[in-house]
Amino acid sequence: MNERARGLATDPFPRWRKSRGVADPIADTPAELDAGSLGAESQADRDHLRNALNLLRERPSPVRPLSRPEVHGKFLFRGTEKLCLRGVTYGTFRPGANGEDFPSREVVDRDFAQIAAAHGNAVRTYTVPPRWLLDAALRHGLSVMVGLPWEQHVAFLDDEERVRSIEHRVVEGARACVGHPALLALVIGNEIPAPIVRWYGRHRVEQFLERLYDRVKRVDRAALVTYVNFPSTEYLQLPFLDFTSFNVYLESQDKLTAYLARLQNLTGDRPLVMAEIGLDSRRNGEEQQAEVLDWQVRTTFEGGCAGAFVFAWTDEWHRGGFDIEDWDFGLTTRDREPKTALRTVSTAFAQPPVPRTGSEPRISVVVCSYNGARTIRRSLEALEDLDYPDYEVIVVDDGSTDETAAVARQHRCRVISTPNGGLSAARNVGAKAADGEIVAYMDDDAYPDRDWLSYLAHTFRSTDFVAVGGPNIPPPADGLAAECVGHAPGGPIHVLLTDQEAEHLPGCNMAVRRDRLQDIGGFDPQFRVAGDDVDFCWRLQEAGGRLGFNPAAAIFHHRRNSVRAYWRQQLGYGRAEAALERKWPQKYNEAGHVSWAGRLYDGHPPASPSGRRWQVYHGTWGSAPFQSLYDRRPAALAHLPLMPEWYLVLAGLAVLTGLGLAWTPLLFLAPFLFVGGALVVAEALTTVRSVRFTGPPRRRSERWRLRAVTFLLYLLQPAARLWGRARAGLTPWRRSDDIRVLGRGRRNWTVWSEEWRAPEDWLGEVESRARLRRLPVLRGDDFSKWDLEASGGVFGAARLRMVVEDHGGGKQLARFAAVPRPSRVAMATSAALLVLAITAVASSGPWVVAASLAFVGLLIAVRIAIELAVALGAFHGRGELDRLAGARRARRRCDDGELLDTSSAAE
Repeated sequence: MNERARGLATDPFPRWRKSRGVADPIADTPAELDAGSLGAESQADRDHLRNALNLLRERPSPVRPLSRPEVHGKFLFRGTEKLCLRGVTYGTFRPGANGEDFPSREVVDRDFAQIAAAHGNAVRTYTVPPRWLLDAALRHGLSVMVGLPWEQHVAFLDDEERVRSIEHRVVEGARACVGHPALLALVIGNEIPAPIVRWYGRHRVEQFLERLYDRVKRVDRAALVTYVNFPSTEYLQLPFLDFTSFNVYLESQDKLTAYLARLQNLTGDRPLVMAEIGLDSRRNGEEQQAEVLDWQVRTTFEGGCAGAFVFAWTDEWHRGGFDIEDWDFGLTTRDREPKTALRTVSTAFAQPPVPRTGSEPRISVVVCSYNGARTIRRSLEALEDLDYPDYEVIVVDDGSTDETAAVARQHRCRVISTPNGGLSAARNVGAKAADGEIVAYMDDDAYPDRDWLSYLAHTFRSTDFVAVGGPNIPPPADGLAAECVGHAPGGPIHVLLTDQEAEHLPGCNMAVRRDRLQDIGGFDPQFRVAGDDVDFCWRLQEAGGRLGFNPAAAIFHHRRNSVRAYWRQQLGYGRAEAALERKWPQKYNEAGHVSWAGRLYDGHPPASPSGRRWQVYHGTWGSAPFQSLYDRRPAALAHLPLMPEWYLVLAGLAVLTGLGLAWTPLLFLAPFLFVGGALVVAEALTTVRSVRFTGPPRRRSERWRLRAVTFLLYLLQPAARLWGRARAGLTPWRRSDDIRVLGRGRRNWTVWSEEWRAPEDWLGEVESRARLRRLPVLRGDDFSKWDLEASGGVFGAARLRMVVEDHGGGKQLARFAAVPRPSRVAMATSAALLVLAITAVASSGPWVVAASLAFVGLLIAVRIAIELAVALGAFHGRGELDRLAGARRARRRCDDGELLDTSSAAE
């Protein structure tokens, strides 16, 4: 044995102990200190050193107090320290002579010492451990995720006595662990088989699991509670859990990366833990097991998970009364001899969640503030604590009248003070001053997770996204009003096209490559308060860029802390939507509602609002390995009662019903008004009922108050948006900037061209010219008999069809037909109002009522005619298309060497 090995055999960790300042290193033995890496060269040396290490690990360790774990956003914490779970599963084992489902105390203590030596900090058990096992875990600095077992593999809900027995055993298991500092979480179930869930239906299973959750919380309110799901029942909706856990066995890194992204979005703003990952070494070999576990662990952490448990610590496995001999998932053998995978997992556990490459891009963090002195201090303190090697912080004080600049100068950042020019102008100032390769934007009322920049940089490094964002999570303990606003609609959310690609990123958590930011000219200064990020994302995409989303790149964003502040915020959003519609009319429908291609992500798990029919994809006879939840109806239709457009309908019904006080026949509209209002109330109540408020237990009166305020916000938000839009000109009766009424009523025309063009080129030219007139233009889908549809407004549109005749020699005749499409609802409404007006006159009703009905009916009819003319005018381009064909012929003659008269060409 060499000198280094001899010294370590008597005192294996002298330098490590000295650097850590601890007297007993057992609980934190570094993973690399094993027999091979400590300098033991021969087999005899390695055996001697292994025995020395084992003896050292068998010595009792002092108990170190641990604070109870808590959930903050996407991660777990102990106090102020982020708890990244690096764990292994432990068991199940053959019951011993004492009836306990675990090995002897000596074996457990030795196992836990080796787990800690491999940089593990957690174990997962499948049965309730005795207190001495929790004490042993505490001595070695390990947290225990405790399974509360019950017979999940049978039809457990058919027998009421069995149900009561399950609840009793779960409660007793929770009581056995209550208050222990080593307790990480309690697991109320593990992989209820998909056929059992299909047998009962997901709602009954969800309700039963929620009952178990409530029973456990009554025993230990501070304990974290989870359920371990798996892909075959992915569709279970369990928003009450403190964090989400999944068992996932995928042997392809790309598939695991994609599935983790999906699970993150299903989880929402809660932590996601991989409760089991692993590979069988008996069938795949130890080297393959080590290789797969290496990327499984790293991919899990890089995917933003709060932790991972490797299945399993040892090949020793007992289940259903039998020892399992044909599977070897352990990191050690049944005799506790380490496999190759143990060293691999130890090395992966020792790395930070996002490994450093040494070539991390420099990032400039820009914080724009206007009178943000109250909140910016917390933002800058968190930015100073970021775990990232190369970044700068720039604060742009946009003409604040408070102490914003003075507060910012107390921190490590550059402060730039400018006259007030609005949010977009401030963002541009920050980008101009930045020297980083990436510019990351954050609001002055937000603060980031410590690894925020690391996750952003990792996404930029591993993808071609030009901009990347992450979740915006309401901070805890922000007050009751802020908590209600956090659950109300209209907050800063992102829109996802896929689980990893976004259509929109909110500006409060958005990073962009600086060169691409400069290419599109930065932010548009006309957006002073809101709408800047929407316009910016659309321009990035128009330039060919793709937007990315990383669920772990989270910030905590304060919500408005009063109903009045929330109302003002939504008014501002409404005004911003009007400015966006003027710039991007093709993005909005006739009623002024933006049309997103992706789905909105609000940070909460999917709910089942009224009017929506959810169905589960089970596969034939329930055979699908990945079973998901699908919505059979468009989300927009389900939420129509809470849209600003619906409020306009209610306003019209209210006016007509009010006229019924003067002419009673109009009172027949009162039931329709009542039903419309009832739909609004019902939708708000249904949505608010599914909201779960976090934080400490509250009295029933306080819970009712929270729900009442949230219900009020659901009703106020569409009204505020509608009022803000109307004040800025975004109304269903808005007019196009360029109304071209179709002359001579001509709707069919032809264009001759002596140069061949593809049909899509003809239609593309018509589409672009229609959009230049600031009109929304849609393309026909795969089943449409029309090619383009131009909208003149909410009351009228026009559809265009085209056919191209080939006449040989590259000559073509393009035939166009534009067909008006008046709104049937508008026509019926106009006709009904006119009929009511005539009826009022015939029945000697009040002339004021008759005149009002006739006026509104005629107004709608005139509006229909105008909007049809606008829509038809968008396509009536015979002269323009003729000039286009002539210009192409002229360019062709010029290319052939003929002299081109530029003045005549311009004509």
